[in-house]
Amino acid sequence: MQVLKSNINTNSKQFKQNYEEMLGFVQQLEGHLEKSRAQGKPKHIERARKRGKLLARERIELLLDKDSPFLELLPLAGMERKGGFGAGGTNVCGIGLVSGKLCMISSNVGTRKGGSVDWATAFKGLRIGDIARENRLPSINLVESGGANLTDQAKIFNYGGESFREITRRSKMGIPTISVVFGNATAGGAYIPGMSDFAVFQKQAAKVFLAGPPLVKMATKEESTDEELGGAEMHSRISGVSDYLAEDELDGIRIARELMEIVDVTTPHLIPEGDIEAPLYDKEEILGVVPANIKTPFDVRELIVRIADGSKFSEFKREYGTTMVTGWAKIHGYPVGILGNNGVIFSESANKAAQFIQLSNKNNIPLLFLQNTTGYMVGKAYEEGGIIKNGAKLINAVSNSEVPAITLMIGNSYGAGNYGMMGRSYAPRFLYTYPSAKIGVMGSEQLAGVMEIVQRASAKSQGREYDEALGEQLKAMLIMEAESKASAWYSTSELWDDGVIDPRETRNYLGFSLAILYNQPIKGADSFGVFRM
Repeated sequence: MQVLKSNINTNSKQFKQNYEEMLGFVQQLEGHLEKSRAQGKPKHIERARKRGKLLARERIELLLDKDSPFLELLPLAGMERKGGFGAGGTNVCGIGLVSGKLCMISSNVGTRKGGSVDWATAFKGLRIGDIARENRLPSINLVESGGANLTDQAKIFNYGGESFREITRRSKMGIPTISVVFGNATAGGAYIPGMSDFAVFQKQAAKVFLAGPPLVKMATKEESTDEELGGAEMHSRISGVSDYLAEDELDGIRIARELMEIVDVTTPHLIPEGDIEAPLYDKEEILGVVPANIKTPFDVRELIVRIADGSKFSEFKREYGTTMVTGWAKIHGYPVGILGNNGVIFSESANKAAQFIQLSNKNNIPLLFLQNTTGYMVGKAYEEGGIIKNGAKLINAVSNSEVPAITLMIGNSYGAGNYGMMGRSYAPRFLYTYPSAKIGVMGSEQLAGVMEIVQRASAKSQGREYDEALGEQLKAMLIMEAESKASAWYSTSELWDDGVIDPRETRNYLGFSLAILYNQPIKGADSFGVFRM
């Protein structure tokens, strides 16, 4: 492959200014992540300590293979939702190595609202279930939850059952789930261990029942203790709901690791051999390369050269459809086809990308989409030139592509450009966002401008004067609202991505994600829908 050379002057005023601006976004990200790592109020943590309990993140650390990485997912889910439990909800989720095997891990934060399930926690659970199924990852649940948050029940009830359904569907596919119960698993939460392939209950700590003693007494007048009704020893010796009785938390984690040695999982389809070539350029430079101001254009090759092995990139159709960059590279030794935007998508760019997606499918190579586009080109000449049918070809190719894909939002993601570049609704296996990126139907100023044109036309048709002062006020309010809803913080809060990432960590996130994709054989599509010619 050809080695790409950077054309960026890292000593220029523009580079240094952009570096500082992007660093500001990264510092915001670090602040949000720090809040998401909070595991409850000090008094609740102290109470847990007095009871000899580990915290959610400590359990994960002990479960993982020593010194192995952990890819945390959706850490900021729900952070901008009013009435929720804050960033990340009440579970910590991610992918890591347990007994040498890639696993999806979910750990309830029992010291935060008792581990109760709010909107963000529920939908975060559904998303990680999708990821586990698509990538054939066994799941390990570290359970301590009070069940559904009652004030959120109307929002989550109809979706809550889906997580139970998916556990057993994955089991049917040969994708096991192990649940280790350290505390409460009440009401619907009792079905988490109940539906799992393996259930481990901690002695004198696990409490698993459909209804607790007060509700049982109210419903049946029967009196019982927590242990009699749903304790670990009862379930291990009498009901059979528990498969293993753990002496303490460490023993429960040991049993989970032991089970992972036993379970049959997918053999990795590809493990890179030999030395992995690092990029020729420092990852720190990415902060100065990718503009913090998304209105500033930049060559996406300048990002590729800083994430690809050896800065090598085999570019496809370089001279054609130049606002779309396509080609093949390796990241941490894993082959990948890359599609990156250099601005608006013209017909030639769409056609080129559609062909590239077909070729990658024919050669069973996964795809990486680097999104930075305001969408498809508009205007009379472009409509006459068939931008709709050519844009549809790209969306067709993306829709019917069967090789797994990763999407990274690095700048603009507007309109149908989001669709053509494998947005969330097109089900990429993983989707990450830079903290400066924006997403929406159109830019805030364009949206406000369109609304102003509509309002002026409406006033004219009604024979009245357009109120300029009121119009300016409404325009400013609309821009402010659209900007807030387009931000990376809003999109990650709504689970439109799997995490906002520090641009300097791009290569590591992509490398880990590709390792997950290559954990099973990759087979591209043999056919596509009708391409309108």
